[in-house]
Amino acid sequence: MVRFLLARPIAVGMTFLALMVFSVIVFRTLPISLLPPIDVPQIVVKVNYPNASPQAIEQNILSNIREGLMTLNGLEHMESKSGSEVGNIRLTFDYKTKMELAYIDVNEKIDRLISGLPEDLPRPQVIRINTNDIPVVRVQVLPKEGIDYAAVSLLVENVLKKRLEQLDGIALVDINGKQERVITVEPNRAALASLGMTEQHVIDAIKAGNSELPGISVEDGQFRYYLRLATRIDTPEDIMRLPVRNDGRSSVTLGKVASVRYEIAKPLGFHVYNGREGLVITVHKQAVAKMNELMPLVRDAVDQFRLDYPQVEFELTQDQSMLLNAGIDNLQTSLLFGGIFAFAVLFFFMGNYRMPIIIGVSLPSSLIISFLVFYFFDISINVISLSGLALGLGMLIDNSIIVLDNISRKRQDGLPLFEACVVGVNEVMSALVSSVLTTLAVFVPLVFLSGISGALFYDQAVSVAAILSVSLLVAFVLLPLMYKLLFSKQQGKMVLEDSRLFTGILRGYKRLYRVIFAHRAVSLVILLALIPALLFLGRLLPVQGLPPIEKYDALLEVDWNEPINASQNRDRIAQVVEALEGAYIHAESEVGLRQFLLFEGESSIQQASLYLMFPDQNQKERQEVFLSRYFKQHYPLATVAIQDAPNAFDQLFNSDLAYYEVRWKDLASKRPVEERQMDQWLEELPLQAWELGPGLQKESAVIFRVNQERLALYGIGVDQLLQQIQKLFGNYLITDIKRFGEVTPIRLKENPVDFQQVLRTQYIRGQDDTPYLLDNFIKADYDSHYKFVTADRNGIYQSVLLTGEDPSQQEATIRQWGIERDLSVDFVGQYFQDRETLTQLIGILLISVLLLYFILAAQFESFLQPLIVILTLPLGVGGAFFVLWITGTSLNVMSAIGLVVMLGIMVNDAILKIDTINRLRAPFVGLPESSTKEGLEKALYQAGEIRLKPILMTSITTILALVPVVFSSGLGADLQRPLVFSVIGGLTIGTFTALYFVPLMYWFLMANKRPVPVESLQ
Repeated sequence: MVRFLLARPIAVGMTFLALMVFSVIVFRTLPISLLPPIDVPQIVVKVNYPNASPQAIEQNILSNIREGLMTLNGLEHMESKSGSEVGNIRLTFDYKTKMELAYIDVNEKIDRLISGLPEDLPRPQVIRINTNDIPVVRVQVLPKEGIDYAAVSLLVENVLKKRLEQLDGIALVDINGKQERVITVEPNRAALASLGMTEQHVIDAIKAGNSELPGISVEDGQFRYYLRLATRIDTPEDIMRLPVRNDGRSSVTLGKVASVRYEIAKPLGFHVYNGREGLVITVHKQAVAKMNELMPLVRDAVDQFRLDYPQVEFELTQDQSMLLNAGIDNLQTSLLFGGIFAFAVLFFFMGNYRMPIIIGVSLPSSLIISFLVFYFFDISINVISLSGLALGLGMLIDNSIIVLDNISRKRQDGLPLFEACVVGVNEVMSALVSSVLTTLAVFVPLVFLSGISGALFYDQAVSVAAILSVSLLVAFVLLPLMYKLLFSKQQGKMVLEDSRLFTGILRGYKRLYRVIFAHRAVSLVILLALIPALLFLGRLLPVQGLPPIEKYDALLEVDWNEPINASQNRDRIAQVVEALEGAYIHAESEVGLRQFLLFEGESSIQQASLYLMFPDQNQKERQEVFLSRYFKQHYPLATVAIQDAPNAFDQLFNSDLAYYEVRWKDLASKRPVEERQMDQWLEELPLQAWELGPGLQKESAVIFRVNQERLALYGIGVDQLLQQIQKLFGNYLITDIKRFGEVTPIRLKENPVDFQQVLRTQYIRGQDDTPYLLDNFIKADYDSHYKFVTADRNGIYQSVLLTGEDPSQQEATIRQWGIERDLSVDFVGQYFQDRETLTQLIGILLISVLLLYFILAAQFESFLQPLIVILTLPLGVGGAFFVLWITGTSLNVMSAIGLVVMLGIMVNDAILKIDTINRLRAPFVGLPESSTKEGLEKALYQAGEIRLKPILMTSITTILALVPVVFSSGLGADLQRPLVFSVIGGLTIGTFTALYFVPLMYWFLMANKRPVPVESLQ
C-alpha cells in the first residue's frame, strides 16, 4: 500500500490538502463549550408553599407527589426534603434513561396530581439538570440611588431578559433579586369602629370594585358590543374613591377609613453585589453554541445596556469561559513547545534540519484532520475533548520520530530513496498499529464507567482515538511522501552523522548495558523488586476528585439556625461584608429564597451564600480564618461552610450525597420519631464521631393553641378565627389587578408589632357582633421542632452522618441499636458509590490488560512476549507515583489521565524494542542451539543500539514539551500539572525500562525458545 501511494505523490498530496480544507470548514461549525452536554440523570421537583411548616408540606404535598412518581421508568433513587415554606424531591435515574422522555413523564404525572394537592399551591416546578444549566456568565444589574427598584425589576424581566435571549447561542436567561410592586391597604381601625364597620367591609368594597363581566355582550342594531364595567380600579387613587357601605347604612369613601399606597412586596430573598441591592441575570448557552463567539455578543449587549439605561449600572462576573480559554491555551502551548523541542531534540541528536520541518508539518495537519472525526461523532470542542487531543499529540510526535528514524536507517543501509521510504514504513507499521491499539485498549474501556465519569471519558476517548488514528495515516502516508520530496536531491547512500551529545549517550548506554548483563539475575531481581516498592507509594498519596486549583474566590454558605426574616438575613450578611471591607475585590451574595428557575439546590429564608473574590491566595486564606472566628464570636448558632467557589467542574462532579449516612425509619408510625424520644435515643447511640442529619436538626417555632370550647361558647367559628389570624399575621391577598400580563396584588398591610401584643389588643366578633380579645381564645407557646422532614421512596427517615475513619466497621452495632428500638436501619452515601466505581474500574482495567495481551499476542505470535510489555506497566505506574509523592501531588482525575497517557507511550517503546529484537533474531531460525543463543545476545545488543535514539527522542520531546506547565501559573496549569508529573515520572522510569528491563525480561523468558520465523513478522 505504501509503495502504491508513494508512486502517486500528486494524488496523495491533493487528497491530504482536500481533507485539511474540509476539516477547516467542519471546524468552523463545531460547537465550542466548557463541558460536553452531558445528560445528568436527575430531575428536581420544587415546591413553594408560603406560611407552611415542614410537616404540612411533607404530609399534604410531597408524600402525594412521591407516591405518584413511584412508577417512573428507570427511576433508581428518590429523595425528598421539606422545610419551612419550601420542599423538593430529587429523582435520580439510570444513566441509560432518555432524560427528555423522563422530563415529559414527570410533568405529566405532576399535572395528574394537581387535583389532590392544596388549591392555593402554585404548580410545582420540574427542573431537569444538565451541564448546560451551568451559567457561562452573570450580569449584575444595580439600580442607582433614587431609582424605583420595582421599575428596574420590570425592566430586567420584560426588556433586558428578552434582548439577551435574542442573541445567537443563548438558551435561557435566569433572574434573581426581582421585587414586585404591590398596593397595600392599611385600615384605620379606630375610624372603622366609630362608623360601626370592620376590615371585612373594606375588603368587600375593594373586591366589588375590581369585578368584571366576562363573556357578556349586548346588541345595538346590527352591532354587538362586549360589556365592561366602568368601575374597574387601576391605581391606589381609584381604590381610595371606592364607597365602603355598612350593612345598608350610609357609606363613606375608602380613603377616609384606610390608607392605600404602592409599596415593594415583603421580599423573601435578596441579591446583593458589593453591598448594594440589585438583580443578577445568569446567562445559559445552547448546547451547539460556541462559547468563544457567545461571550463577545454578551459583552456588546451589556455595553449597549449601559448607554440605553444610564439609571442602572451593569457588571459582568464569574465568567466561566476562562476555563475554556485555559484549555485552549494549554493546547496551543503543547503545540508550540512540542514543535520547538522536537526540532531541538532532532537537531541535537541528528543534526538535520529537514526532519523537524517534516514533523512541523505533520503536527498541525494531524490535528486539523482530527476535527473531521469530531464532526461525525457529534463531539463539541470542550475542555475534555481538548485534553484528549493534547494527550494524543505526544504519541503523534513519537510515531513521526520512529518512522523518520527508520527510513533514515534504511537509507544508511544503502537502499534507494524510494525503497527506503517503503521498507522503512512497512517495517514499523505493524508495531505502530499495535502500539495505537494497545493505547486504545487501555483508554477506551474507561468509557463504560458508570456515572458522569464514563460520560466525560467518552469525549476524551473519541478525541484520543481520532488523533491517534490520524497520526497513523500521516505517519504511513504523508511523512514518507514529504521525506521523499525533501531528500530527493540527495542521491545514493545517506550518511547519518550522530551529534556529539548522542555519541556520548550511546557510549554511556553500552557501558551500563554490559554491567547489567554481566549480572543478569541480580539486575532482574532488583528491577522486579522495584515494582512493589514503587507501587506502595500509591497508598501514601492523597486521593481527590480534581486537583487543587489555585483559586482566588471563596464561597461562604450560612444557615443562621434562627427564625429570622429575609431583611435581617440581608443585614447580617452586610455586617459580614463590612467586616471584610478592603480585603476583597468584589462580593456577591444570595440571601433567602432564590428566584432562579434552574436553581435545584436548597434555599430558605434563614440561609444565605456569599461569593468573595480576593486579590491573591494569601489574602483568601487569611480571610477564611478571620471568617471562621467571626461567626464563632458573633453567631455561634450559625452553621457555616467556607469552601472554594465551585466552577463548572466542581458543580458537575460534586455529589449531594453525604459521605456515609445512617438512616432509620419508624415503620409502625411512618412519621419522624418525637423530639424528646429521639434525644434520649441519640444519647444511647453507639457512635463516637457523628453529626445530625437534616431530619434531626431543629429550629424554634411559635405554636398557637386554640381553645375550641370557648370558641363554641361565644359562637365563633374556627374558620372565622383562622381568617382573622391570617389578616393580622399573614400576607393577606384581597385581589389582583391584571393588565396585559402584568399582575399587581392588593394586600392588607401587615401588622409590624409583636404577635403577643396583637393578641392582647385585637378583637374578633362573636355571634352577637360583640368584640372579644383574641388572647381569650389563643394561647401562644415557644417550642422547637424538626427543621426538615426527609424521606425517600420508602417513606420518612431520620439520619446521622458518620465522620470517623472507616465507618463501615460500625454497621453491626448500629443495626443492633435500631432493632432494640423497632427501627429499620439503612446505610447510604458516597462511600458506597465510590466502592462501586472502584470495583467497576478494577474490572475495566483487567479487561484492558486482557485486550492488551490479546493484541500483543497476535502481533508477536507468542504467548510469552506480551508478558514483557505488561510487566513494564507497573514500573511506569510506580515511577509516576514516585514523582507525585515527592512533589506532594494527589492522585486525582488529571493524574490518572496522565498515567494512561504515559502507559501508552511506554507500551509503544516496549513494542518497538521487542519487534526489533524479533527481526534481528529471525535469521537464526534452524541453527544449532549455541548459535541461537549467540544470535539472541547479538539481537538484544543491536536492538538496544538501533532503538536507543528513537526511544530517547520520543521520551525527551514529550517530557520537555510538558516541563513548561510545571513552572506556569494559572487555572490551566493547575489543572494540567498532576498530569504532567504522572507522565514525567512514568517516562523517566519507562525509558530506563525500555532500554534495560525489556531486554532482560526477553532474555529470561525467551533464552530457551526458538526464534520467531521471519514470515510471521511481515
